[in-house]
Amino acid sequence: MPPKKRITMHDHAAEASLFKRRALFTFCCVVILMGILLLNLYHLQILSYKDYATRSNDNRIRVVPIAPSRGLIYDRNGVLLAENRPFYSLEMIPEQVKNVDQTLDQLNKIIPITADEREDLIKALKYHRRFKPLTIKSRLTEEQVSVFSVNQYKFPGLLVEAGLRRYYPYGADLTHVLGYVGRINSKDRSRLERSDEWKNYAGTKYIGKQGLERYYEPLLHGTPGHLEEEVNNRGRVIRTLKMTPPVPGKDIYLTLDLKLQQKAVELLDGRRGSVVAIDPRTGGILAMVSSPSYDPNQFVHGISSKAYSGLLNDRSRPLINRATQGQYAPASTIKPLLALLGLEEKAITPKTKVWDPGFWQIPGVERKYRDWKRWGHGWVDVKAAIVESCDIFFYELAYKVGIDKISNFMDKFGFGERTGIDIYEESPGLMPSKDWKRIRYNQPWYIGDSISVGIGQGYWTTTPLQLADATAILADDGKRYTPHLLKAFTDDNKLIEKPLDEKPPIVLKNPNNWRIINDAMMDTANKSRFTDAKYTAAMKTGTAQVFSVAQDKKYVASEVEEHLRDNALIVAYAPYKNPEIVLAVVLENAGWGGKNAGPVARALLDEYMLRDDRKQVK
Repeated sequence: MPPKKRITMHDHAAEASLFKRRALFTFCCVVILMGILLLNLYHLQILSYKDYATRSNDNRIRVVPIAPSRGLIYDRNGVLLAENRPFYSLEMIPEQVKNVDQTLDQLNKIIPITADEREDLIKALKYHRRFKPLTIKSRLTEEQVSVFSVNQYKFPGLLVEAGLRRYYPYGADLTHVLGYVGRINSKDRSRLERSDEWKNYAGTKYIGKQGLERYYEPLLHGTPGHLEEEVNNRGRVIRTLKMTPPVPGKDIYLTLDLKLQQKAVELLDGRRGSVVAIDPRTGGILAMVSSPSYDPNQFVHGISSKAYSGLLNDRSRPLINRATQGQYAPASTIKPLLALLGLEEKAITPKTKVWDPGFWQIPGVERKYRDWKRWGHGWVDVKAAIVESCDIFFYELAYKVGIDKISNFMDKFGFGERTGIDIYEESPGLMPSKDWKRIRYNQPWYIGDSISVGIGQGYWTTTPLQLADATAILADDGKRYTPHLLKAFTDDNKLIEKPLDEKPPIVLKNPNNWRIINDAMMDTANKSRFTDAKYTAAMKTGTAQVFSVAQDKKYVASEVEEHLRDNALIVAYAPYKNPEIVLAVVLENAGWGGKNAGPVARALLDEYMLRDDRKQVK
């Protein structure tokens, strides 16, 4: 018997209800999802529009910084001392170069790469950021640029950079004044970031490292500009949208006289020493030479390790600015100032006479302090003591006034402190005192220490700049100006004169004492180097011992090692009335001051005082 068919009964009402519920659920999900979509669109298109538009522009628009051209440097007569010249250099982006050694081998076939350049590059790669360009070779010739451009497809990651770079046409003659610029390193970067100046160096690779270039960096650098370019997704430039030009650095004019500077360099002729010339009416530096020197241009383009090591290890120390950092015993050049102190303290009078038998002794002490003239000068007054440079007179004077009064008086003339000249490379020298010796050596001050200071020896050290500045104060009867190199600078094509920094003058109890001392210095000049000069001058020489000679020994230069021989010094100014130039000359280990430093001072004063165009310069 066949099975019975199962009859299914459909509940259409229930099915319709179920369908409606499912349809409603689905519709709600669609509405919710559409709402979320619309909400996201609102967030993207409305709320976050500026953010995403900026991101889009960042991908589409590239901002390229434009470095400003550096300000130029001129001397007082408008002669260009530091300029900007076009240059080409070969750069490498390390991350784009697969094999550096192989690339350099191939490059050497078309552009010679020296062993030093290669060694420096390999060393620099260890610390260099791989996505930033690194210089392979600077100062490419136009021929080398052309050869590389033809073969550039063979060298991915290598490119030629063109621009303006600092150049010093007078090379080593002005190094210690102008200084130089060099590539910004990590130390420079961290210093700029701490002072919030980093943004002003966008696109700039060079910064002042020494001298005026460093001191007046804010004036010389300028303000960077920028270029806005539209690029595609591959980084290719489609068009230029906007350009904000950079603002060039300000040009500066110095008080320096290039002709006088070059004459001083010529006279020193590579010998170790220094010359400083000051205009006592303003404090402006007319010449400042440190010898030997070095060419600053090699630092601009990147000096090799071998060349820098040679400068660093040179026994003549060409990297030191002897004019502001060299520290020398002033010797007899400060005897006029000590005599001035004696007159002020009434320890002596213009008529005071001292007997000089060739030696002097502290009362009750056997040791003899000898005069440079072994048989002595006989009876000498203050003027004769300066003219003849009588040591005995000043031994006696130092014994009378003591170190406290000497130190306090010399402080007024700037000894023992920086002059404030507008370069950072300056040493304060040393003006000794009782407190200084106690702190430095934990020893008391002895009378014998004062006796040595009385002739500019012992612990007393000074820089040539300090010596010139103190002599300028003496020559101008106590008027004081801060020594400076900047005369003026440009601003909106206008020349802005730098105001003089005049300090409170030194006021003497008896102003006539200035004339007594300066008259003695004029007599010194008239009886030696300036007897036939066409102008009136004043001077004082000095011969500074580098080491102490035993009591029973005689100093013989030929028997002493060259670096232990006496230093030769001279200070001089002209004309005698209303002086226009003050000089300080120091020659290391040259011997007798009058014989060796004297001719240098005479030649420099002749150069300045007798020049036809001098009257045109103020």
